[in-house]
Amino acid sequence: MNIQGWAEIALTIALAIGLGWPLGLYMARVWSGAPTWLDPILRPVESAFLGLSGVNRDKGQTWLSYCLALLAFSTASFLVLYAILRLQNVLPYNPQNFPGMSPDLAFNTAISFVTNTNWQNYAGEAAASNFSQMAGLTVQNFASAAAGIAIAAALARAFAANRGESLGNFWVDLVRITLYILLPLSIVIGLTLAALGVPQTLAAHTAGHVDAMTLEGAKQSIALGPIASQEAIKQIGTNGGGFFNANSAHPFENPNPITNLIEEVIMNMLAFACVVAFGVTAAVRREARALIVVMGIMVAVAAGVIYACETQAVPALVAAHVQTTPNMEGKEVRFGAPATAVFAAMTTGASDGAVNGMHESFTPLGGGMALFMIKLGEMLPGGVGSGLYGMIVMALLAVFVAGLMVGRTPEYLGKKVEAREIKLAMLATLVLTVSILGFAAVALVLPLAMKAMSASGPHGLTEVLYAYASASGNNGSAFAGLSGNTPYWNTTLGIAMWLGRFGYAVPVLAIAGGLAAKPKLAPSAGTLPTDGPLFIGLLIGVILILGGLQYFPALALGPIVEHFQMLALTH
Repeated sequence: MNIQGWAEIALTIALAIGLGWPLGLYMARVWSGAPTWLDPILRPVESAFLGLSGVNRDKGQTWLSYCLALLAFSTASFLVLYAILRLQNVLPYNPQNFPGMSPDLAFNTAISFVTNTNWQNYAGEAAASNFSQMAGLTVQNFASAAAGIAIAAALARAFAANRGESLGNFWVDLVRITLYILLPLSIVIGLTLAALGVPQTLAAHTAGHVDAMTLEGAKQSIALGPIASQEAIKQIGTNGGGFFNANSAHPFENPNPITNLIEEVIMNMLAFACVVAFGVTAAVRREARALIVVMGIMVAVAAGVIYACETQAVPALVAAHVQTTPNMEGKEVRFGAPATAVFAAMTTGASDGAVNGMHESFTPLGGGMALFMIKLGEMLPGGVGSGLYGMIVMALLAVFVAGLMVGRTPEYLGKKVEAREIKLAMLATLVLTVSILGFAAVALVLPLAMKAMSASGPHGLTEVLYAYASASGNNGSAFAGLSGNTPYWNTTLGIAMWLGRFGYAVPVLAIAGGLAAKPKLAPSAGTLPTDGPLFIGLLIGVILILGGLQYFPALALGPIVEHFQMLALTH
């Protein structure tokens, strides 16, 4: 560890928050339908899309209508993507002549990209055609991210409403968020990455590859394709699915420290921007700043823990007089420990899932910290949109706990928080817990499932926990020791992804509907201030206590036990 490493971590997080601020102000205008500087170009395109779809931009939807539109769109997206993956052998832009994916792998992949998870039980460069990458996966990178942001916009309107019913219009939100936010950012970032060395080509060359000669004189085929364009939306939309199996550790996806810094910043930037936009839309800017402080503190602590763990020498290697340098296994030497640590914290604190190192090769506590960040609910700062509404759920639980202490009906942002909201908030929270621990428990007693594990004991348990946490939390990163491309794992992980996305989003929209119908109350003498240090500390405590109570036994049997086993090897 050194000062330069800590400064690198601090700078990366500060840039993500700093750039998220002006972007959030712009995003609030998009949510409200206010004029933007892109209107002369995009307003006609928006009107054409809505007109062809028969959508009335002025017609609002109740929470139930909004929710049904979300589910209908996501189901249709799944069916289309599933068909593309199954039929890619007869579709165009398949110079490598890849066959169609198997039914279970196509099921897993389609759900993965529709739910913004982007878990990949396949190697992109060896299984997905250019058409599947562009028309299937990249399209869903936009669509799933836009759907998550739309839910956040609906929740913001619920807090702004005074005895209202409408949460906005899902179809209008979907189109505007894609056109005005995701598409322009992707174009700018995609061109930047291409200029910095990330390939972007549709040239077929030799069956979709470029042939090169190695230093030993052997022939090597190097996969190429439209990488920069997918890389941009992969990170901006907290998708995380890479063109290559090695993801952002691959030099074509992430060739140098500058591209690495860009990828780190943009994977959290839009999630912070959603919180700023929420504060503007609901007229609660100070309270929104408090949420950003909580997110920033916790992702910084996580990055610090991982950095501290990964800059220590492995005790067994020290005892064997083999190595005294920090643990560099699984890390790209062009990035080093600080960039790897902050990348790991930011990708697991978000529902991004991209990696620039191998989490399984981290020390037990370093990998355990990454796992814990996913289990806290993917809201630090979380996915685009989903991080915000996950944090609002925790804020509702925090004010409920405070209300119990003083015997008063809690309020949050001018809305009474009553039994209905708390029940729905707990339902959303427990869906993740049941999905993670339930699926993991079943897998650990089924011989069919255990065949996919590459390790036994605590490390094997961590592999399984990480897989279902990543799927349920819509993260998509993996511990990599698990061979997940089997019918059992493809199916159960796919179901976990669906539950993690919609088992959380539906209760959130129900909460939004109830809050929108309530009157907007002015703060009173008994109202808990939710913009200061007291509330920030309370909210962090609630997040950690919920995470600790639900997951500490599993963590104790996994990475914590493995840590003590590692220490025992020094004797």
